[in-house]
Amino acid sequence: MSRAAFPHRHSFYEIVYIADGSGCHVVDLARRPLRPPHLCVITPGQVHHWEDADDVNGWVVLFNEEFLLAHPEDGAALRELSSRPWLSLDEGAARRFGDLIEAMAREYRAAEMGYAGVLRSQLHVLSVWALRAAAGAGDAPAAEDRVGGRPAELVAEFTRLIARPGQAERSVRSYARELGISAGYLSEIVKSALGLTPGSLIRRSQTLDAQRLLLRTDLTVRQIAKEAGFADPAYFCRFFRRETGLSPGEYRSRGGGNHHDPRIESIVTASGTA
Repeated sequence: MSRAAFPHRHSFYEIVYIADGSGCHVVDLARRPLRPPHLCVITPGQVHHWEDADDVNGWVVLFNEEFLLAHPEDGAALRELSSRPWLSLDEGAARRFGDLIEAMAREYRAAEMGYAGVLRSQLHVLSVWALRAAAGAGDAPAAEDRVGGRPAELVAEFTRLIARPGQAERSVRSYARELGISAGYLSEIVKSALGLTPGSLIRRSQTLDAQRLLLRTDLTVRQIAKEAGFADPAYFCRFFRRETGLSPGEYRSRGGGNHHDPRIESIVTASGTA
């Protein structure tokens, strides 16, 4: 599935590092020819597929939103990188990125004590390096990548808004009002662009905020409920169990859950699930 030739969406992040090969990678209708070595980021909800991929070698790093809880700023960096074309690398940069990703692969396979924390730190370094390389190269979205016009800009702004922590009101209507559009139009463009409803994305954001606070702070469940946008702590507990399968107390005591929720479809094609 790492080189699927049919358009599909992921519920997770994908960092692709290409060392060799030819063909074309299509992301959100933008065709990006392979001219390795280079790197790209695909965020949850983006539609992509490969065309005429031949002798492609490299690495694919897959992880979900929960894996970013230790470094939430990485999410913003990855979303920024996902809007750009392939990040071209010179020989030195290619070697550094390749060595780092190979080190991540070794750490993952060994699975020794504390390996998840090491991987989070390595992913943070990878994100920072990639953002530096993009800034240094002056890369920006190419004309063929700037598809969607104003609706695409609104969707991008919506995803930035829901990522802000500590918001008192989190509803489709409140975000639509902040964007200056109707709730119905927001639902239409978000569903079209990302394959998910605004409500489901808001719930995911609230869940991630709560998970981060449960793991990284000593706040009480009542305080966390308020920070996540819930006036009623009891309703927050029911919401959290529905979204994660655990109560807030169970999640905190276990130090978090799985890195992938099996109830979430990983790969969704244009006509179903793969």
